[in-house]
Amino acid sequence: MTWILFTLMAVVFQTFRNAIQSKLSSTVPTAGVTLSRFLFAPPLVAIYVYAVSVQGNLGVPEFSLRFWVFISLGAVLQIAATSLMVVLFKQKNFAVGAGLAKSEALVAGVLGMLFFGSNLTLLGWLGILIGAAAVFVLSGWRKGGDLSAKTVAIGLACGTCFALTSLYAREAAHALGIPFVPAAGWVLFWLLSFQTVLLCAFIYARQPDTFKKLAARPGTVVAASITSCLGSIGWFTAMAMQHVAYVKTLGQLEVFTTMLITIFWFKQPVRRHEFIGLVLIGLAAVLVMWT
Repeated sequence: MTWILFTLMAVVFQTFRNAIQSKLSSTVPTAGVTLSRFLFAPPLVAIYVYAVSVQGNLGVPEFSLRFWVFISLGAVLQIAATSLMVVLFKQKNFAVGAGLAKSEALVAGVLGMLFFGSNLTLLGWLGILIGAAAVFVLSGWRKGGDLSAKTVAIGLACGTCFALTSLYAREAAHALGIPFVPAAGWVLFWLLSFQTVLLCAFIYARQPDTFKKLAARPGTVVAASITSCLGSIGWFTAMAMQHVAYVKTLGQLEVFTTMLITIFWFKQPVRRHEFIGLVLIGLAAVLVMWT
């Protein structure tokens, strides 16, 4: 049951990373906030990979074409997912933005069934319906609701990109044919390295002033990278050890830690319909991930 500990670790660090990035988004463009997640992470992961490889008396594994395809797809999709989440933070309060991104769990169940060999039971389909109702509730179904269809669409797109990233990361780890812990470390190292290079190149070409804005808040950027790195180690290792469905089920605890952060750190009240929607998303994800 080691995967449970890694998942709980991921939940804690991802919650704080999201909060830090939400704060950073007030002064830094979306691409820069996204880069803060990756910028200082590869060296930290390299140390982690070296440690677990030495402990397991392992060398450098063979990286197949199949591995590189999964890494490339996962890298691009995770950049897209993180960027969409930052956009969500700018359109709605922290709890609802993260809650909409949690459609990842529902999408992972559907995509897993269609393309990765998973089978959804009747209970799973019930979860999908509850998830749709949750998004409807969050959107403000009453007249005068303040969450637009555009924001809902961005949230669902964000969840889809995160779901595919998780599924591809698991496939990449299994393609290495080595124990799960170092395999997850290698996947994370290459994923973060690709993402850092891609984002730095994009920002240098299109938004060079973003580097100055990041440099103006070094403590926040380092904190975002460290919490993201530790959270990713938890997620990737857990998903290599256990089916993505079970990991994402336990990961729904993030919904509730997010609400606590929102109330006690951001001092933002969570209205009743938002609370109901977030709880429904958690319930829906649990139902789908138990298939």
